[in-house]
Amino acid sequence: EVQLVESGGGLVRAGGSLRLSCAVSGVTFDEYVIGWFRQAPGKEREGVSCISNRGRRTHYADTVTGRFTISIDNAKNTVYLQLNGLKPEDTAVYYCAVAEVGNSAWYVTRGPALSTQADYHTWGPGTQVTVSS
Repeated sequence: EVQLVESGGGLVRAGGSLRLSCAVSGVTFDEYVIGWFRQAPGKEREGVSCISNRGRRTHYADTVTGRFTISIDNAKNTVYLQLNGLKPEDTAVYYCAVAEVGNSAWYVTRGPALSTQADYHTWGPGTQVTVSS
């Protein structure tokens, strides 16, 4: 059974930093993509960033490019999301999710990346990030 568990959320002032972790277990398929998404109160869930397990190719939403960095430690089965330069509008519950794909590098760089949330079939419970002004 595939499971994902997020950690690292918290309360931080604007301009501060946090590092979120996504512990992944039970994955048996060769290629997959881990995505980070977020949902603020009253808003739709949106994609933040994703990374391929092969080649470590990355993709970022325009709203976080230059501030957030995604990375993967395959030995630890953990994906990290470093959040720098946080803004109050980054306040949300952050989720990680996994998509089983045929070519993970293509999916991230030329394929849907974050745009097809239905491809992400297993989700973690989420971690709250709150940024005060």
